[in-house]
Amino acid sequence: MTRKEEVAEKGRRVRSYMANNEIGAVLLGTQANFAWYTAGGDNHVALATESGVATVVVTHEEDYVLTNNIEAQRILEEEVGGLGIEVRSHPWWQGDEAVAVLRDMAEEPFVGDVPLGGAADVAEEIAPLRYSLLSSELQRYRYGGEIVGKVLGDVCLQIKPGDLEGKIAGLMAQGLMAWELIPAVLLVATDRRVFNYRHPIPNGTKPLERYAMLVAVGRYKGLCVSATRLVHFGPLSDELRRKQEAVAHIDATFISHTTPGARIGDIFSAGVAAYEEAGFGDEWQLHHQGGPTGYAPREYRAEPDCDLTVQPNQAFAWNPSISGTKSEDTIILADDGQEIISPTPDWPMLTVQIGETTWERPDILVR
Repeated sequence: MTRKEEVAEKGRRVRSYMANNEIGAVLLGTQANFAWYTAGGDNHVALATESGVATVVVTHEEDYVLTNNIEAQRILEEEVGGLGIEVRSHPWWQGDEAVAVLRDMAEEPFVGDVPLGGAADVAEEIAPLRYSLLSSELQRYRYGGEIVGKVLGDVCLQIKPGDLEGKIAGLMAQGLMAWELIPAVLLVATDRRVFNYRHPIPNGTKPLERYAMLVAVGRYKGLCVSATRLVHFGPLSDELRRKQEAVAHIDATFISHTTPGARIGDIFSAGVAAYEEAGFGDEWQLHHQGGPTGYAPREYRAEPDCDLTVQPNQAFAWNPSISGTKSEDTIILADDGQEIISPTPDWPMLTVQIGETTWERPDILVR
């Protein structure tokens, strides 16, 4: 499927939503939705903002991009060229002019994920249109997964005792960006911080002694790949060995129950039962367990009472953890079942049997 064909399919989904809700135009200005609709286009300048510098405007007949004169040429030439999307701009110093341009190209009422022109916020209604990925999106996703898995493995082999957590995070960022991936999340914990914190922002003054957890979310053409790897210098304690084997089994349980049509709450319950069976029944309460991913690191977090169901070709990143250990990769629901897209080459693995299916989950790398 070409990018232009992909955009046409996205247009059909959005226009069906518009027709069912008597909407004049849909505005897609967040980084996630811009990338989704434009088949991997990028509207960001600042990494730390949810909204970008250009907005897709979908009317009943046409697709437009609305931006300012600073961004228009690059957006046209590098992000939406050849897609049949017209770029319209306004002077950067005249913000009110953007609304005038919008009203010239589309009829109200406006809705979307940005408040331009008084558009109603329907971001939560638009998000499900992204969940079932197209074949071309799966192809891009596999590339992103390959890079994230490789970069984490490379960094785990580069680092050494004495390295600061900030340096380790920098190596991950360098590795991702060298392959055109944006580091959306970088977490690093060493030694006791691995046991104490589930979301360890890298501590710039903390040196590695024996143990490190590396977590990355790399975004490629808008698609987010999540993975975690653990590396230990010297023999593992019996405690760490037992915990990692348990968390690998829990992770495999989540993955094996993630099938098209499955209720998210039921998958969650199976994972919680696996925690209980492993002897760590309360640990799931100390951190969320992940859930659907795609154009956001988590499209939404899985919870016990969630009645949403797994969609065909949807992506998931489960991340069960037991204090001091964690297991995480990104999977897609391909035609032949669950496909793990973020493996690390030559990484030590644990073999887990769930029913009649055997899963390979990452072990702790011992150096």
